[in-house]
Amino acid sequence: MNKEIAVIFDMDGVICHTNPYHSIAFREFFSSRDLAPTDDEFAQHMFGKSNSYILSHFLKRPIKGDELLQLEQEKEGLFRKIYEPHVKPIKGILEFISDIKANGTKIGVATSAPYANLELILSKIDLKDKLGSILASEDVKKHKPDPEVYLTSAKNLGLSPDQCLVFEDSFSGVSAALNAGMKVVGVLTSHPKEELPPCNLYIEDYTGLTYQKIIGLF
Repeated sequence: MNKEIAVIFDMDGVICHTNPYHSIAFREFFSSRDLAPTDDEFAQHMFGKSNSYILSHFLKRPIKGDELLQLEQEKEGLFRKIYEPHVKPIKGILEFISDIKANGTKIGVATSAPYANLELILSKIDLKDKLGSILASEDVKKHKPDPEVYLTSAKNLGLSPDQCLVFEDSFSGVSAALNAGMKVVGVLTSHPKEELPPCNLYIEDYTGLTYQKIIGLF
C-alpha cells in the first residue's frame, strides 16, 4: 500500500516557465512610469514575491488597498496578454503528475499570483481535474515566505504538513514551505541552488522524475 502524501506545486517557474514574461510585463509597466529596473533587481525583488511587495519596492512607497488592486490589474492584464500565446508546461511535469496521481498522491497548487493568471494556465494545460486544492493570492492574508498558503493547502488536502512535498523555485517560496514544516524540491528555473534555502532535492525540470523517487524523500 502506498504511503499517503500530497504534492503541492507553486505555479510561476514551477508548472510553467512564466518569469521571463512577467519580466517583460513589469518592464512595460515600469517603463510607462519612467522606471527601468535591472535584471539583478528583478531577480532579487520580483521572482516569488507578491505584487504588493514588488510594486511598493520599485515605486518606493507603500502600495495597498484600491491602488494595489488597480495597479495589479494593469500589470497582470499585461502579463496575460503577453503570455497567452506562449503557455507551455515545464518539460516532464504532466507525465510526473499522471504518475503520482496514479499512485494515490493528493495534488494541489499554491501560487502568489492572482486567480486570473492561474485560470489562463489551467485553460491551456489539462490539470484542473487532478487538483484537490487550488489557492491563489486572493485566498491568503499573508504572502510567502509566510507558510499560510501551504498550511491551508495541507488542510484542504486532508493531510498534515509532514506528509506534504512542495515544488518551489524562489527563495520566499522555499522558505514558506520550510516554515510550514514540509519537504521541498527546488525547481532551478529562476535561481541556482546556491540562491535557495536548502531543499531535499533539486531539479532542472521533471524529466525522469517519478512517484518512486519522491516517496524516498519521506
